Amino acid sequence: MKYLKTVTLKDGRLCTLRSAAESDAKAVLDVFILTHTQTDYLLSYPDEIKFTEEDERKYLKEKSESEREIEILAVVGEKVVGSAGIELIGSQYKLSHRAEFGISVDKEYWGLGIGTTLTAACIECARKAGYSQLELNVVSENTNAINLYKKAGFAEFGRNPKGFKSKFSGYQEVIYMRLEL
Repeated sequence: MKYLKTVTLKDGRLCTLRSAAESDAKAVLDVFILTHTQTDYLLSYPDEIKFTEEDERKYLKEKSESEREIEILAVVGEKVVGSAGIELIGSQYKLSHRAEFGISVDKEYWGLGIGTTLTAACIECARKAGYSQLELNVVSENTNAINLYKKAGFAEFGRNPKGFKSKFSGYQEVIYMRLEL
């Protein structure tokens, strides 16, 4: 799946949202590791990230060739500052209408509208791919993300009080959210 759009950020800079390519593997992996050092709200810790640049290259190749999945990059200047994507939850018929949404943005670029534009881009791609439901998980303390998702139309459908176990703060409640497309 392909995507390309340029938006103006809140600070006046331009941000290009585009589908990731194999050649972006190093930059995508670097920002992935960076964002996982900047917050305790993402699924994994940097020391748990075991895939290599070659693994990332293969992953991005699969996404670029897929008709139903995508990885979208946020690029400011020449720098990849975030990414978001949609993935099929399961290939079985009973799951084929559902996709999972994930996003991360370099903390240096928070508050500029990148999260909002990446979310909107993924929703647009999910609709284009024919999904009828987009899902995500978010830590209940992450109010900025929750507000962003609610603004985009996501609704809570459940909670797991011990969804994540943080190395720093103990258990974190995880909220399950969905958007009907």
